Amino acid sequence: MSDQISATKAEWQRATITEIVRQTPRVVSFFLQPSQPFAYRPGQHVDVRLSAPDGYQTQRSYSIASTPEQGEIIELAIERLEDGEVSAFFHEVATIGDEIELRGPIGGHFIWTVEDGAPILLIGGGSGVAPLISMVRHRAAQQSLAPILLLYSARTADELIFHDELQMFNQSGNGFDLVLTLTREPASQESDYTRRIDPAMILDVLARMPSPPKEVFVCGSNAFVNAAADALIGADVPAAIIRTERYGV
Repeated sequence: MSDQISATKAEWQRATITEIVRQTPRVVSFFLQPSQPFAYRPGQHVDVRLSAPDGYQTQRSYSIASTPEQGEIIELAIERLEDGEVSAFFHEVATIGDEIELRGPIGGHFIWTVEDGAPILLIGGGSGVAPLISMVRHRAAQQSLAPILLLYSARTADELIFHDELQMFNQSGNGFDLVLTLTREPASQESDYTRRIDPAMILDVLARMPSPPKEVFVCGSNAFVNAAADALIGADVPAAIIRTERYGV
């Protein structure tokens, strides 16, 4: 079990905000046109840097939610964090036409394409769904039937990012399955859960897959990733196939 490798030689460049879409009360998607478009793979991320007139700089990494098949513009789903300088700028100041600095793509480990094979199990917590939906969108763009199950955890239903799109994929009947677990309100469907991820839930989810997963991708906060990884190990999922990406504290 290992975390994403972040080494990169990508240079900083300007990117222009072309569209802003609110996803949930705390998450907004920002669509960026890089001045120097780049190729990337589902699961990679970029660094975003803000600079003040006095020379002060701050930066943060964000997973790319769009998929390469969608073109040059990249989508970042940015959650408003109480103590986040970068997220505060995006949520309170940024408007269409503004320029920011970014570099990428970054990451060579937390990546999946249809050529890598399946089945795969995706586990996301909150805004940790961003790199996972990039993989799901890539699968759809490739018209692949590769079996994928996404176990998505949020506190409440209105905090489920990309919920309508994920439900559309789920209803397509082509090998993508969505399982939700809410931690602060009852789930609306019997096939979903109302608790934090645990080994029993993992075993139940694995039983819904056509065969054991070739790889498992887990993304979320440090606490979420630790709990999900422990639950996977507790359900006898081999550590060697678990790939993790984490953010925050």
